[in-house]
Amino acid sequence: MSRFAGQRAIVTAAGGGIARTIAEQLHREGAAVFAGDVDTKGLSSLPDGIAHQRCDVSNRVEVDAFFDAALAHLGGVDILINAAGIKGPTGVIEDTDPEAWAACVAVNLTGAYHCLRRVLGPMKAKGSGSIINFSSTGGLYGYPERSPYCAAKWAIIGLTKTAAAEAGPFGVRVNALCPGSVEGDRMDRVIADEALTTGKSVDQIRDDYVKDTSMRCFVTAEDISEMALFLCSKAGARISGQAISVDGHTSML
Repeated sequence: MSRFAGQRAIVTAAGGGIARTIAEQLHREGAAVFAGDVDTKGLSSLPDGIAHQRCDVSNRVEVDAFFDAALAHLGGVDILINAAGIKGPTGVIEDTDPEAWAACVAVNLTGAYHCLRRVLGPMKAKGSGSIINFSSTGGLYGYPERSPYCAAKWAIIGLTKTAAAEAGPFGVRVNALCPGSVEGDRMDRVIADEALTTGKSVDQIRDDYVKDTSMRCFVTAEDISEMALFLCSKAGARISGQAISVDGHTSML
């Protein structure tokens, strides 16, 4: 029997990147999946059988419409992959535009809250469920020139631990994943922005990130997906309230 047969999963930011990999793997392993993203082109290219609808997690009205549709389509929810996020601006704190700060926090923190609040009630009522919030190694260390992103990702860990404490008595587990530097387009954009602001070359910035890990590596979307599915499976049944890094052991940022 497939590991997630009969399970119902909602995945945000599933148009690409890590969340898409997780959505596709959940689908392959038997889960019914409902996906959201602002990237409607990415959503439309998901495998047949994965239902989807546009969702900007920073817009509460849009989030409510998305979850209304998802819960109606699935008939409930067992898994939430709360993955939507943006990199935010690059620059020192005093030069960070207040509107750029607010936009970054609106997606990375408030957006996660918007989604979390829509599944906790149904999961508590059912007496089970697994939620994966996305923090970052930037939620564990100071992250120079990425202050709004870092602040939001630290807050995600506090939100995760609080939700786990509230929902645990109802059989609901809540964990945070802290990916390190993940190979892909998003990390390429981060590196390009840092190269512009520091005057270093792209190769120098990439080498700096690699040297910040004891395993001297970037990680892949598949690495993150494997951990997410482990936490949502029966194997992770007693794991909750944790911030788990998949990062090749980041030693500094």
